[in-house]
Amino acid sequence: MSATDPARHQALHAFFVGHHHWLLGALRRRVRSPGDAEDITSETFLQIVDSPIDLGRVEEPRAFLTTIAKRVLFHFRRRQALERDYLERLASLPTALAPSAEDRALVIEAIGRIDRALHGLPVPVKDAFLCSQLEDMPHEAIAQRLGISTRTVARHITRALTQCVLADTAP
Repeated sequence: MSATDPARHQALHAFFVGHHHWLLGALRRRVRSPGDAEDITSETFLQIVDSPIDLGRVEEPRAFLTTIAKRVLFHFRRRQALERDYLERLASLPTALAPSAEDRALVIEAIGRIDRALHGLPVPVKDAFLCSQLEDMPHEAIAQRLGISTRTVARHITRALTQCVLADTAP
């Protein structure tokens, strides 16, 4: 049943009308900014629209929404932390070397995409990949830093690259 199916559309509409106000209120109590609460609420409902879940089978709609909203909130806060770290590092650069506002926005978007693409990978795989891509470290140096073999470094980087490619081609 797709989102364009009239029955699905009606179910989504009823679900949204019945629970949007409650979820928004719950999120406003958890985040500082009303705008952030609205964004997280919207993203939560978008994930439901994109999912194949039959809303008629959801026995506890608020628990269902809470679970999805917690995941969205987790990713939202993680993305904020990445942005904050990046901006702190930029602040330490001399003004002449600082990127333009447009370049900063592009880098922040790229960091978010990389973070989403690498999500779910074990930390050593992410670390090997980031050392390779961001620090241009050779496999031997990565192996030494992480305390693993160069062969394992190669496998980790291949795994991370594969996940990035798959994430980039996902619908």
